[in-house]
Amino acid sequence: MPSSHLERGRRGEDLAAAWYARHGYELVARNWRCSTGEVDLIVRRAELLVICEVKARRTDAYGPAAAAVGRVKQQRIRRLAAEWLATAGVHGVEVRFDVVAVTGIEVEVIEGAF
Repeated sequence: MPSSHLERGRRGEDLAAAWYARHGYELVARNWRCSTGEVDLIVRRAELLVICEVKARRTDAYGPAAAAVGRVKQQRIRRLAAEWLATAGVHGVEVRFDVVAVTGIEVEVIEGAF
């Protein structure tokens, strides 16, 4: 069902955003879109900017959620991050790429995933 898939993705992003908030990060952008794609979450703590890809699955029957972020997806996220930084005029920050894998209600944050 498409709606349950979308709801699962939204719920995964909610859980990821809550995790970052509990760890002292400020939400900068959610579902930022441009012509080349979308960034799920952008959060910041001091001079650290985190570009976060969220993958949510009901179960791990088809493998871990984080496995869905392969080399091609990583390259796309890097390009999107560069575009966001240029558009937002953000300079002088450290950038880290995280993957948040949500399986059911279990949240695994992989800091510096790529």
